Amino acid sequence: MDISSHDVLIIGGGGAGLRAAIAVAEVNPRLNVAVISKVYPMRSHTVSAEGGAAAVIKTGDTLDDHAYDTISGGDWLCDQDAVEAFVQEAPEELLRLEHWGCPWSRDPDGHIAVRAFGGMKKERTWFAADKTGFHMLHTLFQTTLKYTAIARYDEWFVTKLLVDDNRVQGVVAIEIMSGKIQAITAKAVILCTGGCGRVFPFTTNANIKNGDGMALAYRAGAPLKDMEFVQYHPTGLPFTGILITEAARAEGGYMLNKDGYRYLQDYNLGTPQPKPVLRSMELGPRDRLCQAFVKEMEKGRTIKGPYGDVVHLDVRHLGEKLINTKLPFVRELCLKYQNIDPVKELIPVRPVVHYMMGGVSTNIHGATPLAGLYAAGEVACVSINGANRLGSNSLPELLVFGARAGRAAAEFASTQKESNGIILSQALDETKRVEAQFLEKTGGRERIATLREEMQKAMENGAGIYRTHSSLAEAAAKLRELQERFPSITLDDRSRTFNTELTAAVELGFMLDVGEAIVQSALHRTESRGAHQRTDYPKRDDEKFLAHTLIYRNADGSTHGDYLPVTITRWPPGERVYGQPAQAAQAKGG
Repeated sequence: MDISSHDVLIIGGGGAGLRAAIAVAEVNPRLNVAVISKVYPMRSHTVSAEGGAAAVIKTGDTLDDHAYDTISGGDWLCDQDAVEAFVQEAPEELLRLEHWGCPWSRDPDGHIAVRAFGGMKKERTWFAADKTGFHMLHTLFQTTLKYTAIARYDEWFVTKLLVDDNRVQGVVAIEIMSGKIQAITAKAVILCTGGCGRVFPFTTNANIKNGDGMALAYRAGAPLKDMEFVQYHPTGLPFTGILITEAARAEGGYMLNKDGYRYLQDYNLGTPQPKPVLRSMELGPRDRLCQAFVKEMEKGRTIKGPYGDVVHLDVRHLGEKLINTKLPFVRELCLKYQNIDPVKELIPVRPVVHYMMGGVSTNIHGATPLAGLYAAGEVACVSINGANRLGSNSLPELLVFGARAGRAAAEFASTQKESNGIILSQALDETKRVEAQFLEKTGGRERIATLREEMQKAMENGAGIYRTHSSLAEAAAKLRELQERFPSITLDDRSRTFNTELTAAVELGFMLDVGEAIVQSALHRTESRGAHQRTDYPKRDDEKFLAHTLIYRNADGSTHGDYLPVTITRWPPGERVYGQPAQAAQAKGG
């Protein structure tokens, strides 16, 4: 078996991974750092982020305002020490990107331009037209090229973490081009693999986002945290799930039901106001907008379509000049994927799964409970997002906690010795498992696509925008059935070169594990909070559930759970009232 070694190995080449790699190189240039990614880094999903990145920069905005918006928007499940660190460091990180060459949009006077975003009381979202993630990822990737210590494994797929003496010491990975299976040892490993939206049928997430990193950590013994909190975005295209950015509403777009009525005014999300608007109803928190859609559907006020019910997003009144200047990608997506021109026509949209608030449990330095293992970005739960992430907080989170994880991993790796030979036997066992279970197996009856479709349907029906005990229990039973059927899958492609069927099979195994963690976590949280809405338990219950859910995978494949208290520093839990000023809420004790 081929073996290579590095001091720090980063799994994932998106925004968090590249920022972590730069941080390692800055902290200790003598360390050998590698980034392994199943796609070329510029194909990472960070490139799809459109609307912007939140950070305080304008007069009249404060760090406390940003912190309070984040905490109240997260329904008080955020760890407030992490949020305070986040809002403090976010402006520094975005300015650093500016110095590295990120082309932020500008006001006429040359200052950084900001726009309103959902759940934010102040305009604080930096943007680069509506291709913010694209430009951020380009900037980070180009910056990594100047560090000779950063090596890359492009189009390699990690299947297992190697653990010995309760410490992660490397990975087993497949080179997709050749099919070669190899061990890569490391003194520290950072997971930056993104979320798991493909566990659901309708999602803004790319096909690469299957919960790989979450499942790798879960199988290695690290807990997953707050997995029941799944964010739906209110404006996805109905067939593809492609995101129509919140920036379309930030610039003044309207949400209309089948009668052409701005229905959000009926749901305590603000009042209709002309542009410019900071707190219009269209910029309510994402969880509440998605819940309002369901209520409209129940009232028969949505529009029936071939891919489910939809409502309309109307940006026609913004005019062609503004759309081409600030929303060019929205127009491009609508023309290419819906054959409509938003300058002249309404955009059909529906809620689609967008983001995981939960992930691998970490502290504010990105360290997991498993020594040598770190995580940052959507794969991690630090937790700054609580029960509902505010739009435009995810991109600065990549930077802040990617950098923190990189620094912490570099310091840890500097104190460790080379891994011993014991983990190589694990690597050989993993090689044999992959070959026997997938490449050499004959006589299997199950198809990958069939199991995946059944899993996605079970997740949508059982753990969607609204949940009940019975719906979750039914989903849990279905997932157990699929886990039992999974070993019987068969592959048509037994080749080694670019065997995408093999990677799809491994990914399906990861998704089944992650889906189970979502459903089991949701079953045991008998309250409604943020994106977790139980119709059989409609109230928030701070007495029992002001706590993070931790879920562990046992050696026999079963699960067990625990709870971790939420860190409260300055903002005691209060009623989540959208648009309430931070100062007034604090004066009330909330």
